[in-house]
Amino acid sequence: MSESIAGLQAGDALLIVDVQRDFLPGGALGVPDGDAVIPVLNRYIKAFQSRGLPIFASRDWHPNDHCSFEAQGGPWPPHCVAGTPGAELPETLELPPQAEVISKATTSERDAYSAFQGTDLLERLRARGCRRVFVGGLATDYCVRASVLDALSNDLAAVVLEDAIRAVDVHPGDGARALEEMVARGAAVTRIEDLVA
Repeated sequence: MSESIAGLQAGDALLIVDVQRDFLPGGALGVPDGDAVIPVLNRYIKAFQSRGLPIFASRDWHPNDHCSFEAQGGPWPPHCVAGTPGAELPETLELPPQAEVISKATTSERDAYSAFQGTDLLERLRARGCRRVFVGGLATDYCVRASVLDALSNDLAAVVLEDAIRAVDVHPGDGARALEEMVARGAAVTRIEDLVA
């Protein structure tokens, strides 16, 4: 039985942020409970797909000597190196063929937490007539936060998928604080049961 969709409309897009093997438990930079977002995101994917709404997925796509890596003085262990298994999107994430994948932080000298930073995501959204982005993925306190804030700063409405995000929480409560900041800056929050009836 298919779900009826409530709340989605023309001009909406789904943005799945950095759900990559290295960010899942057991990966090089695994987010605690990060794999729990996948079945929920799959439900959002079906909701957007059934309405013919665009779906985007961002990914870190780093060179071997990326500036965010500890060996180059960055804060993180090597992760999501372009072309390696850790950089791949998991097979359990049911992206349709028409989903558009956005690669970010692809050069050694520049990092990018936001899916908008150094990419053509904004242009792609505008070309599709998108005015509102629904954002889920990993991690709440880093790339999800940065992507939502960039969407808002580019005059897009942003909706955080509260049930499809997980935090690194380097400092306890980072994820909760990031969500509070996104809401304070103007983001809305939803869950799958509120979006589909």
